[in-house]
Amino acid sequence: MSIIGDVFLIIGAVFCFLGALGLLRMPDVYNRIQAGTKAVTLGSLSLLIGVGLHHPDWWAKLLIVGIFILLTNPIGSSSLARAFQHAGVIAWKKERSES
Repeated sequence: MSIIGDVFLIIGAVFCFLGALGLLRMPDVYNRIQAGTKAVTLGSLSLLIGVGLHHPDWWAKLLIVGIFILLTNPIGSSSLARAFQHAGVIAWKKERSES
């Protein structure tokens, strides 16, 4: 059980890192929100599973935290995207090369 928990912790850390990298690498705010939300949600849930496998008596608390993350991350990112859209932030478009 400890090895499986370690694997989930590593997977969670990798996805959280990829989410942070996406925040730095994406060209506009909408892509950054998407990268941050999806990758970090999956990474956070994987971290919670890994912690739960290491500490089985914490499952109830971890389940509540996981449900909270699943409910708030998409709502928060959607609210941010709508606020940026209402503020007039234009989405990035890739320019075509004419050659």
